[in-house]
Amino acid sequence: MKGSNSSSTDSASAPAPGTPRRRSDATRTAILDAARERFAADGYEKATIRAIAKDAGIDPSMVMRYYGNKEGLFAATVSVDLKLPDLSALPREDTGHALVTHFLTMWERNEVLTALLRVGVTNEAGAERMQSIFRDQILPVAHLACPDPEQAPTRAGLAATQLLGLALTRYVLRLPPAVALSREEIAAWLSPTIQRYLTAPHP
Repeated sequence: MKGSNSSSTDSASAPAPGTPRRRSDATRTAILDAARERFAADGYEKATIRAIAKDAGIDPSMVMRYYGNKEGLFAATVSVDLKLPDLSALPREDTGHALVTHFLTMWERNEVLTALLRVGVTNEAGAERMQSIFRDQILPVAHLACPDPEQAPTRAGLAATQLLGLALTRYVLRLPPAVALSREEIAAWLSPTIQRYLTAPHP
């Protein structure tokens, strides 16, 4: 009997299997939900860990425990769809112009994308998110456009150096010469380079 009572007491006091994991998942979900709303309402610069933690109903230290800092949290919350044009419906020689004009529109209308670029140059989580966007969205476009699919990663990487370089200098660093260019001038300068990277014969 004594052994039976002891076993019953131990079973009643022991936590159910998986409880800590479920609590952890629920906490992460609450943090991410609060962060998305706060970043959307206040923007990246004004949103604070303290405000996000308050919205999630937890201590700020819990946010830091799971995501390290605001940059890591932001990278975890954002989901970016570049909405790239269907290049298969365009003549191959128009690929460069189509991509440059599309990216200009994306950078100018999507503040989240610009904020992610800013985070990506200083934060590992942000860099990983940018790499996933490159892998999942830009690389498939290069496979469609280039004449030698085995070279698609190299060609896509070269194109990214120009497109991301433009975004960094024009929308993040705001270098006056880059800011002063009109969309038409940027397209005229940059489109032939992107076109060459994607479709010219391998040197």
